[in-house]
Amino acid sequence: MSITISHSAADGSLVSGTSRGDGSATILKAEGWRWGRSIDTWFLARSRDRAPQRSTIERTAAQLRAAGFTVEISVDDTYRTASEVEADTRERQTTRAARLNVRAATRVAQAEAADAAAARAHAALPPMGEPVKIGHHSEGRHRAAIAKSDAAMRRSIDADQAAKYAAERAKNAKNATDRRYAPAQVVRRIERLESELGAWRRRRDGSSRRLSNGMLDVTAPAQGDYAERVLREVDRLTDELEYWNGIRQQQIADGQVVEYSRETIKLGDLIQFSHVWGKVVRVNLKSVTAVGVYGKMIAPYPRIDGHQPQGGGV
Repeated sequence: MSITISHSAADGSLVSGTSRGDGSATILKAEGWRWGRSIDTWFLARSRDRAPQRSTIERTAAQLRAAGFTVEISVDDTYRTASEVEADTRERQTTRAARLNVRAATRVAQAEAADAAAARAHAALPPMGEPVKIGHHSEGRHRAAIAKSDAAMRRSIDADQAAKYAAERAKNAKNATDRRYAPAQVVRRIERLESELGAWRRRRDGSSRRLSNGMLDVTAPAQGDYAERVLREVDRLTDELEYWNGIRQQQIADGQVVEYSRETIKLGDLIQFSHVWGKVVRVNLKSVTAVGVYGKMIAPYPRIDGHQPQGGGV
């Protein structure tokens, strides 16, 4: 039996060619692969639009071959542009939201049917809360009616909880894109990308740092196959950073956020950072230092939520 382990930016890492009961599941689970019911194949979580986990792929292939399988590996480490990734993400989120809406509607219908069944079971009980007559010919029937009513009520409660859970998931899926493009999320994503890009550039160019004992720790530039991967990561992160900086600038142009800087915020002004107001005591190139009710805080300009010039009140 031939099994294929593949990787691409659009699909991530997948395993195809397996069948139920062929013995591959135990190996794949041990190596971190998961079964995707919606795609009907094995996959590595969080592998889409990321560098292939070559060590995991090679280790999985070796384990499968040792178990008697024929394994082929197909890896395409070409990255998609950030605009392509985001377009695909929005499409998948829209599809998921539609699927969850259908599921939520089904759960609501089931909850309504269970509630009606519970009402009928309750109505079938003897009126006015009549107690069970011990030893009477009606005792068995009465106890059975109580048990049926209790079971119906439990099913109604469970169905109602399932309906609420499904509705919440559908709501979250519908708002996923809006949350992803929320100004605060965009700022944090830009900061993360800048940090990651800086780290990969240091691997590309080499770096040095002074240790606490005074010695100089020097890291040479990446070489060989690893250098090729470093260059791909630098190109990918550069493209992604340009995309999200463009989104940030568009949000500023549309008036969704205000672009603060040392030219707009002065000593003594009030700023809001992480829901806390504070008085500015120092203005830096990339941030301001302010003192609020919880003490000193350093607020990067993109993360400032509000600003009142000197003389204003909170």
